[in-house]
Amino acid sequence: MIQAKQELLAALRAAFAQLGAEAPAQLAFESPKQASHGDLAVTAAMALAKSLKKNPRELAQQLVQALQAQAAVQRWVQSLEIAGPGFINLRLSAAAKQQVVAEIRAGGDGFGRKAGNGQRVMVEFVSANPTGPLHVGHGRQAALGDSICNLFESQGFSVTREFYYNDAGVQIGTLAASTQARLKGSQPGDADWPESAYNGDYIADIAADFRAGRTVKADDREFTASGREDDLDGIRQFAVAYLRHEQDLDLQAFGVRFDNYFLESSLYTDGRVQATVQKLIDAGKTFEEGGALWLRSTDYGDDKDRVMRKSDGTFTYFVPDVAYHINKWERGYTKVVNIQGSDHHGTIARVRAGLQAAGVGIPQGYPDYVLHKMVTVMKGGQEVKISKRAGSYVTLRDLIDWTSRDAVRFFLISRKADTEFVFDVDLALKHSDENPVFYVQYAHARICSVLAQYGQDVPADADLALLTAPTELALMMKLAEFPAVLERAAADFAPHDVAFYLRDVAASFHSYYAAERFLVDDARLAGARMALLAATRQVLRNALALLGVSAPESMQRGDEAAATAD
Repeated sequence: MIQAKQELLAALRAAFAQLGAEAPAQLAFESPKQASHGDLAVTAAMALAKSLKKNPRELAQQLVQALQAQAAVQRWVQSLEIAGPGFINLRLSAAAKQQVVAEIRAGGDGFGRKAGNGQRVMVEFVSANPTGPLHVGHGRQAALGDSICNLFESQGFSVTREFYYNDAGVQIGTLAASTQARLKGSQPGDADWPESAYNGDYIADIAADFRAGRTVKADDREFTASGREDDLDGIRQFAVAYLRHEQDLDLQAFGVRFDNYFLESSLYTDGRVQATVQKLIDAGKTFEEGGALWLRSTDYGDDKDRVMRKSDGTFTYFVPDVAYHINKWERGYTKVVNIQGSDHHGTIARVRAGLQAAGVGIPQGYPDYVLHKMVTVMKGGQEVKISKRAGSYVTLRDLIDWTSRDAVRFFLISRKADTEFVFDVDLALKHSDENPVFYVQYAHARICSVLAQYGQDVPADADLALLTAPTELALMMKLAEFPAVLERAAADFAPHDVAFYLRDVAASFHSYYAAERFLVDDARLAGARMALLAATRQVLRNALALLGVSAPESMQRGDEAAATAD
């Protein structure tokens, strides 16, 4: 069906040319909101009618007449109808829908993916300072970021995953002081415990390993403890390495990897922050007032000018961000996506203003941002707010331990990033259709079970013309949407679209499963249905892989498990 749609699009362009009109640059078919209206819709007649000074319905009629003469339409379209003010609805032939089964089986793991396009993209995500375990917000970032990277790769991009963090700021100083206090025997609640200290049990673990002189190794650093209470710099370096190692373990458990780690401190030691500030001064985009240096960010759409260097000589937090993104640009990343919490919203305008003002050739709108909102964790009907290990919040590892990696990854990308999300631990544990990840994975497992019962290879030359049942045709239409779903999800930074699509495919399959028998006496019909099941399994597997979720080959629903036990 992918080929059929491409041929039909070419036929539509030819029909426009026949009418002496130029087809829209982004010509595409749409899906009618109601299945009864047809399989594909064309709205271009309404869009072009005004410029052509024609009545939309009249133009639609002329288009239909031109289309009916096209060979692709004669081959793949059952009927063409004009609806409303100028919609053209197409009903595809069964042959067009059946074609997708062969296309999916030929494409295999690569179905839905595009060839390399020669473009590079950097996606920066998680970027947690090493001051404690990763929390559920970092988990949402990790799930979003990794899925977006996978989507870009599916569209032919070369993707770099980058983790940016500060290893030398005020928070790191607090981490070192907290660990040193533990080394000296203090603990939360004691009179001499620092007011701003981190209170989680992990601080005691760091102190114990530091006293023992252990060596810790993270993906980007390694350090051996001196064991001395007075070695504050050593304590700082050890604590950072320890927590980076812990973060690495969390991310490995979550199935997330990074290609590069970038230290905020390097922007200062390499002189990049100072060089960036000088660029802005030289460009005449700054002014001094009240002993501070300001950026004229209102020149670039910000609601007010912003302080860059405070009166005490320190830089505000967006200045190193500007330096960092100039560095990204200089490394050749003309497309960059940052995944951050919604609390970073105010940073966007000033960072982009700084990049424009620096005059280094960076275009407007660079970089792209995906901002996500908070995650609330519910367990036993109650909100869970703290973790003994972290002291003040639920950790990503808690969530994985309570449920599973698959559940956490699927749940955390199952809503748009800019909506708040309630993670229901009890729902994530249910082996029922209520649980969305189980519902999708169970469809895959059901298919595996039927194919195992079939007990032979799916025929390569299956007679797909036999697939004419309504649920079969509906399932094939849904499978054919997969490449377009990936293209749109990558363009919109919207992995939730893939989660929605998976649920739709699973629903179409479960309906098919309920309506038809597969292991029928007619060997040709059984072979055709096995081919459709194999194609459905392939699409489910490909889509789940993009979200970092497994595709189990066997599962039981709660009611089935209970029946087995009885």
